Amino acid sequence: MRRWNGWGDDAVNFALEADALAFLARRIGAGKGREDATFEQACNALAPPRLPYHRLVETSAPVRLRNALGQSLPDWLKLRYGRIGAAPDGVAFPESAEDVRELLDYAQRYGAAIVPHGGGTSVAGHLTAGEGGQATLAVNLTRLCRMAHLDRASQLATFGAGVYGPDLEAQLRAHGYTLGHYPQSFEYSTLGGWIVTRSSGQQSLRYGRIEQMFAGGTVETPVGRLEIPTFPASAAGTDLREIVLGSEGRIGILTEAVVRVSPLPAYEAFHAVFFPDWASAETAVRELAQAKLGLSMLRLSNALETTTMLALAGHKKLIGLLEGWLSLRGCKDGKCMLMLGASGARPQAKAAIAAALRLARGHGGVHVGRKMGDKWKQNRFRNVYLRNAAWEHGYVIDTVETAVDWPLVESTMHAVEAAAAKALAQHGEQVHAYTHLSHLYAQGASVYTTFVYRLAGDYEEDMARWRSLKQAASLAIVNSGGTISHQHGVGSDHAPYLAAEKGAAGIAAMEAIFRHFDPQGMMNPGKLLPAAKP
Repeated sequence: MRRWNGWGDDAVNFALEADALAFLARRIGAGKGREDATFEQACNALAPPRLPYHRLVETSAPVRLRNALGQSLPDWLKLRYGRIGAAPDGVAFPESAEDVRELLDYAQRYGAAIVPHGGGTSVAGHLTAGEGGQATLAVNLTRLCRMAHLDRASQLATFGAGVYGPDLEAQLRAHGYTLGHYPQSFEYSTLGGWIVTRSSGQQSLRYGRIEQMFAGGTVETPVGRLEIPTFPASAAGTDLREIVLGSEGRIGILTEAVVRVSPLPAYEAFHAVFFPDWASAETAVRELAQAKLGLSMLRLSNALETTTMLALAGHKKLIGLLEGWLSLRGCKDGKCMLMLGASGARPQAKAAIAAALRLARGHGGVHVGRKMGDKWKQNRFRNVYLRNAAWEHGYVIDTVETAVDWPLVESTMHAVEAAAAKALAQHGEQVHAYTHLSHLYAQGASVYTTFVYRLAGDYEEDMARWRSLKQAASLAIVNSGGTISHQHGVGSDHAPYLAAEKGAAGIAAMEAIFRHFDPQGMMNPGKLLPAAKP
């Protein structure tokens, strides 16, 4: 069963071993677990619902609680401490676009705000109900999950927007196809969520980001239906797909999406390469990205992330042997690990990997084979379960991510890590911050930083620590010239920093688009931009 106050299936655990806990204790001090609020206590903390009866709307406290929040750290703090605050007054489960239209009319009639809800995996505050007097209706789209059509000639598939990642892939695989979109949240996120937050999958080098996959679809807006036909390309003015991509529920509810799919790859492999230092590693991956070899993935960890991954891996004796061998090959304390992969026809994929390994060797890269790559693939959707284990031992894990051009990559990485350390020091705490480049482009790379620090055990103090860290890291991103989000979206957590990227004219243009489709300001207010006034 899905955890109500943490990540994933409650039958799945990813334990922190004693050596891993000792590693964290050395870095930032020993954590101290605390007792969480119970599900019953959290339900009892909800205010009574304020919406009138509708056949599609459920108003029970358990259903409202399970659809109230996402997976951001503030969401976790609210759930774990039983301090939910604002919650939806009702949750609807439409089964068709007509149901969605009916719900929009219902919300308009009673002056309610609407929060579209997919898999509930947002880490940027997309799903919170607004504070104040306005009632909120959460619209859970996960019953819109069927593949309606597959056009083999054009390699286009039409899905309900609420389809979960594994269900989408299973339906495609039955016909020999794949979408190839694998964010870390893949098991619990939905196609519609990927589109409206501009998601990026782990193998985007081959399959592209979601904007390359999204071909068209249908959006139910407060002023009517927006239908976007599919074309291989078009010069007919504004691309309406761009209004939907990254819209975060502000213009309406995406009910159906047409996506570009690919034949299932005949061959897929992931390999690990270690470099002696960051400078040689960054140069190598930049050249790999610009060489356009046909790889499906490049992921480069900095030295501290590499050390952390090895420390958390278990198998202490085997890791010790690996580190000893790498040391003999020149990869010692500052070593950085690259995971690279290729997917497709066997000859082409193998040739791409061989070419990549040759280039890596030219920069001091040491290839350690496929075993670590196979292990990474096996656990790539399980590593996020470490958030649950860390909490149980008194630690929290949070992340920020951005994207910058190549000359800014290293300075941005250092600026974000340093900003986090300074922010937590103001609370008398240390932070374990480490970074990887999660997606690479000829122009630049995404910079993805993880923070581990200790729980205070007090709701107000833990929220204050998060606010300090989030603000410091976000300002470091903005001041470094980075986008406020490469793949998580904006939501409410990143909205204060969007103007630095878009400028006054850009923000005004976005506001005008939202007002056109949503003149009453009922669609996910407070997300992406501050709540628009009617």
